[in-house]
Amino acid sequence: MVGNVRCATESGSHRPPQTRQRVPWLVCLAGCLIALGGVPIRAAEPATITFSLDFPNSEPEHYSISVQSDGHAHYECLARISDDSDDRETYQTDFVLADATRARIFDLAAQAGYFSGKIDSGNKKLAFTGAKKLAYRDDKRNSVADYNFSSQPAVQQLTALFQSVAATLEFGRRLAHFHHYQKLALDEELKRMEEEARRGELAELQAVRPVLQEIFDDPSVINVVRARAQRIMEVGTATGR
Repeated sequence: MVGNVRCATESGSHRPPQTRQRVPWLVCLAGCLIALGGVPIRAAEPATITFSLDFPNSEPEHYSISVQSDGHAHYECLARISDDSDDRETYQTDFVLADATRARIFDLAAQAGYFSGKIDSGNKKLAFTGAKKLAYRDDKRNSVADYNFSSQPAVQQLTALFQSVAATLEFGRRLAHFHHYQKLALDEELKRMEEEARRGELAELQAVRPVLQEIFDDPSVINVVRARAQRIMEVGTATGR
């Protein structure tokens, strides 16, 4: 053993002493890097806020909107295929919220304590306006609260905002159906949508811009309908909704 050590020392006698001392440290560092490379680094999942409403005999009778802290959102509902049919369909769509809307939603959730406690007013005399639910989930929290009506201002504002977004997405769902199967119904639907948009009752109009653009670009749709679709897109652009 001693002879081996002496031989190695003699054969490396021309290398600077500091270089010989650095080799074990470099080997150790390389080993650590290799070991770390085999361990996947888990990125933090975005926080998610979900609003849902169940209201039998309404249209839609169920819907939910999930919003992530990065702005990505998902909408799904159970609704009648059309006014002329009792058949129902599950409709889903993904969209991206405007930064201002996303920030407002998460700010209101913070004001509401991330729904960790009771948020329903408890007033049984109030009319039933649908079974509502707000949920918050991130790496540290996971809370859900059910309510019919809440006296908390932050929850009231969140409810109104989510319902305005849902109203916009429902227009998008119906317009897509009418455009494919019942073009003569587009004029009345777009007229209602334009009126509500100008009154500020709809939010996130950019979420349904693709279907409005399809209607505007379709030469088989009458000009008055195409012009109305264009005006709604302009309202969304001008107001940032």
